[in-house]
Formats: sequence, structure tokens, C-alpha cells
Amino acid sequence: MKKVAIIMGSDSDLPIVSKSADTLKEFGIPFEVHVYSAHRTPNEARDFACNARKNGFGAIIAAAGMAAHLAGAIAANTTLPVIGIPCKSSNLDGIDALLSTVQMPSGVPVATVAINGAVNAAILCVQILAVNDAELAKKLEIKKAEDAKKVLEKDKAISSQF
Repeated sequence: MKKVAIIMGSDSDLPIVSKSADTLKEFGIPFEVHVYSAHRTPNEARDFACNARKNGFGAIIAAAGMAAHLAGAIAANTTLPVIGIPCKSSNLDGIDALLSTVQMPSGVPVATVAINGAVNAAILCVQILAVNDAELAKKLEIKKAEDAKKVLEKDKAISSQF
């Protein structure tokens, strides 16, 4: 099975990206977590991205806040799918990171999830890897059924109050 890389621009993003790690663990997907900055360690970020495919990765999650160029810098140097997580900061509530992550030029796509949307970033990686993995696809089906059941249970509880 291919691995997923979780790259964060700063260790302050760890509380957010840990949700991606937890989700990948639930599905049994191997992953690595690294801190690389598009601005402070551009060579290391580039080297990681350039070598990710040959190092066994199937997708990359890149999380950053403020001037969130990490996902784009990674995507510019790989042909693997890159999922960007714009992280909320104290300045503009993550809108700056969202715009920096989502506004990529043609030819350098970054799939972008919601601000602090680490769970969805991981689920998107699972869906990408499940294209060629029937066992993983089945796990996704089970997860979606469990999620639906939880919502219906909440519906029943709320409906009974009225």
C-alpha cells in the first residue's frame, strides 16, 4: 500500500494535522509526518516532493497558515495528488491561508479542504488510494454507513423532543 505524507509548515500546525494522522490510522494507511516550510526550508520541501513517488507515497497532505504556499510548493515539484489544509491563524481567521492554498495556477493543482479540515484531507487521500484497492474502498463504505447511522440516531433523538 502507498504511504501518505503529511507535511506541515510549522510545528504549531500539529494539533490540526494530528487529525489527519488519526484518520489515516483508522484506515490502516501508513504515513509519515514532517515539518518543511515553503519559505524557510524550500530546498528540503522541494527535495521531499521531488522524491515522494519513488519513496512510496501515493498522496501528500500539506498544511500551512497565513501565506500558505506550502501545498503549492509541494505540488509544483511532484505529480502526486496534493491536498492542502489551510490553517486558521490569529490574523485573518484562516481566510489568508485558504486563498493562498486554493488559488493555484493552471497545471499546478492543489485539492483544498476547509480551513482546519484535516479529517477531510485524510479521507480524500483514502479515496484516492482506494481507486486501486478494493479492501480500502470497502472500509470507506463502512465508514460512510457508520457516519450515516450516527446522523440518523441524532435525528431520532432530536425528533423525539418535539
